[in-house]
Amino acid sequence: MKYVLIIPDGAADFPLDEFEGQTAFEAAETPHMDRLAMMGRLGTAATTPQGMPCGSDVCCMSVLGYDPKRFHKGRAPLEAAALGIPLNSTDWVFRVNLITVIDGLMQDHSAGHISNEEGQQLLTDFAKGIEASGGLPGMTLYPGVSYRNIMVDSSGTRDWSELVTKPPHDVPGEAMRKWLAVGGEHAGLLNRMIAESEVIFAKHEINEARREQGVNPATHVWPWGQGQKPDMPSFASRFGLRGAMITAVDLLAGISSFIGWDRLSVPGQTSYHDNDYVAAGAHAIAALDAYDLVCVHIEAPDEASHAADAKTKVAAIEAIDEHVVGPILRALEAREAGGEKDGGWRILMMPDHFTSVATRKHDPTPVPFVVAGKNVRSVVAKPFTEANAQASDLHVKHGHELMEYFLFSGLDGKSG
Repeated sequence: MKYVLIIPDGAADFPLDEFEGQTAFEAAETPHMDRLAMMGRLGTAATTPQGMPCGSDVCCMSVLGYDPKRFHKGRAPLEAAALGIPLNSTDWVFRVNLITVIDGLMQDHSAGHISNEEGQQLLTDFAKGIEASGGLPGMTLYPGVSYRNIMVDSSGTRDWSELVTKPPHDVPGEAMRKWLAVGGEHAGLLNRMIAESEVIFAKHEINEARREQGVNPATHVWPWGQGQKPDMPSFASRFGLRGAMITAVDLLAGISSFIGWDRLSVPGQTSYHDNDYVAAGAHAIAALDAYDLVCVHIEAPDEASHAADAKTKVAAIEAIDEHVVGPILRALEAREAGGEKDGGWRILMMPDHFTSVATRKHDPTPVPFVVAGKNVRSVVAKPFTEANAQASDLHVKHGHELMEYFLFSGLDGKSG
């Protein structure tokens, strides 16, 4: 069997005024997604366990078949793994965003999708500046991609288990001070970082240039997503299959490394609509020769939602349909028709969570999914939409259990 998992991140949504009450999936032209839905089974899956935050770290872990209640130890350690940062079991890891605050309000979690070069220079200068004022003892900053960075506390002397931080993309337009770190003995250290970054960045030449260009400056650092290294069994040991991941996002790459998947290097992969969708689809098809399961994760719909950009969200969904879903479906059908001894194929396509264009936030509503392929039969042939998935008779209460259904239901005497 050959398996493909396609994750259009944050693509699920609610009816939008921009599309006369349609969701982005309903407004988009998606003939290939619709064909999957017609030939396969629609359903919904609750990817956010009760009491846990609705974020891609929790939800994608669930989509990949791992119970977040058991295995999730924080978002930042997953991203650190993708960057190759060595971690000890006692280390605490933080994600550090570069953000834009205007008139005290959280305006942009990404500082205008700042470039790698600008972000790295700002983080380097921030580290130098805060070192001059006493530093961050035992803590090391690591530049990442664009606005995403990592900080590791390897001091072994601080317990951050009571700390509460907030993802900046969850509070657009809200007062920054309302969401400063709280809890435990050391929250003040993080809030000092935030305050000092405002001073260091205020007249930085990169920000002066960004203001002149009419794009958001990086006004502050924002630490959040703290956690420790998780202990996760490999995907192969659980399911007997070798997997690979195509993604532009370190978070997904980090989860992949912990479960023993390879991250495939695909030129042109980004988190935005400038992503090379054609390359993602083509490399996924090529990888089917070497892997049992290939996952294609596309971040663009989520970023468009956080930017309240409904038009780009639809365009991203349409590009995923045309350049990823369509070519992969045709390739799998051609392999089968050509006599490839794969034993058949299956595709699972699902967002990890809802991301609302209207609120610019994630939402834990159970996501729509479609499973199609060998021994999967349509119950009611309808296009792929949130409403049609909700109207189906297949609803997975614990999202991490969907993976086993996708891989084995109806095969070798197993039922689903």
